[in-house]
Amino acid sequence: MSALAAAPAYATTPGGFLLVLAVILPAVAVLVMLALGPRQTARIALAALAAGLAVAIAIVAELLQTGAALTYVVGGWQPPLGLALRADGLSVAMLAMTALVVAATGFFAYAQHRLEPATRHGRAPTTFWILLMAVWSALNAIFIGQDLFNLYVAIELLTFAAVPLVCLDGRKETVAAALRYLLFALLGSLLYLLGTALLYGSFGTLDIRLLAGMSADGPALSLALALMIAGLLAKAALFPLHLWLPPAHAGAPAAASAILSALVIKAPFFLILRLVLDVAPPQAAAYAGQLLAILGASSILFCSVIALRQARLKLMIAYSTVAQIGYLFIVFPLAAGTETLPPSGTIAWTGGALQLVSHALAKAAMFLAAGVIAEAFGHDRISGLGGFGRVLPISAVAFGLAGMSLMGLPPSGGFVAKCLLLTAAVTGGHPWLAATILAGGLLAGGYVFRVVDRALATPAIPLAVCKPVPRRLELAALALALAAVLLGLVPLQPFGFLLLGRPDSLTVVAP
Repeated sequence: MSALAAAPAYATTPGGFLLVLAVILPAVAVLVMLALGPRQTARIALAALAAGLAVAIAIVAELLQTGAALTYVVGGWQPPLGLALRADGLSVAMLAMTALVVAATGFFAYAQHRLEPATRHGRAPTTFWILLMAVWSALNAIFIGQDLFNLYVAIELLTFAAVPLVCLDGRKETVAAALRYLLFALLGSLLYLLGTALLYGSFGTLDIRLLAGMSADGPALSLALALMIAGLLAKAALFPLHLWLPPAHAGAPAAASAILSALVIKAPFFLILRLVLDVAPPQAAAYAGQLLAILGASSILFCSVIALRQARLKLMIAYSTVAQIGYLFIVFPLAAGTETLPPSGTIAWTGGALQLVSHALAKAAMFLAAGVIAEAFGHDRISGLGGFGRVLPISAVAFGLAGMSLMGLPPSGGFVAKCLLLTAAVTGGHPWLAATILAGGLLAGGYVFRVVDRALATPAIPLAVCKPVPRRLELAALALALAAVLLGLVPLQPFGFLLLGRPDSLTVVAP
């Protein structure tokens, strides 16, 4: 009997249709926006944000109620001929996090666009709403997709929706940054596509669950995974492939920067996680995990030092993004698991997932707060922001709370995540990773306190406000920052929500 025949068939679960809604709703919103025109775009977007958030909550509730992964077989055709959508605990956590960040960012953008009534129905706001919905749909497709070629299509849709967000203002610098982003992304796409071609030619399927069930090994699989992971690293902007990210994220509008740093770069990491833990054979996964951890540790240390030296607030936050992404990649050797303990049962797995969510919330809050600061004072030069906390106290508090999570101070989600990772590094015999985690926290404290010091300073000449900023514009950043902190108060255990529906117990080896 072949491995494909031995693999268990997918079965659509009662809540499986919710997965389709998560992908379709934002896409339908785009079509409706194009049909009804710019004057209705913002209202349609708000309705889509509310509906999408409700769908994400329903998916979380369904997973908790059933305790099993949500599955939907598209058209009733079983893989490898057809496609299946599947959401386990990690996928559902990503869907919920994405919905929350997109909703908060949408609220921020809606309030910002209303500050200038003459242009709120113009080209830039309309384009932003359309691209935001496209990014959301592509992200959801990535988090629940099972077919590697279908995931390639989704990540390409994500790229071509994210790149224009960088240069919405049309300035020469942002266009150049967007083109650099596009070149890195296309290189990554080429490598990923070559890998999928090798896999399909060797095994006749690209379904993650079927590939895992084959227990395949050999040079073709190793080469394919190496190409795919290398391509995804370029899209994730891990050191030393990070050169495109700082100018792209720092030059984009605040709402776009929040989406790019909090969500878009998480998608390639999510796919790398699936490839290493669910597809790669144990020996290859161990080797890849060590290499990824080295790159992750280098990213933490190198980019944190560069962030300390930045003169602009948004550029500092952008380099901080590259540094904080490094924590996600040091998870691989820490969550390697054993013969009796799957990776999803380790504290490192829980810590990595928590870092994934807490970083998204904190980084989105930081970029939105920085956008309010730049809007109010006309610049984001750190040296010229002395006393900004007296003018924009909510933004200063939001930045400080988000910084708590990045530094790993209690009781924030970042603290619990880094504490779990540190514990896993110490108990697992990885002292160099433990030292990196501690050093990264200290460096993060350095660049966060630079801004906090400016916020609390008493300048000789009070800051001049170029444009009054209503308090409601600051609330989105504050809400996300509070969520990043309160996440640390959620009771966590390795065998909890994240383990629901994991394929560790579903892998089938052909006889």
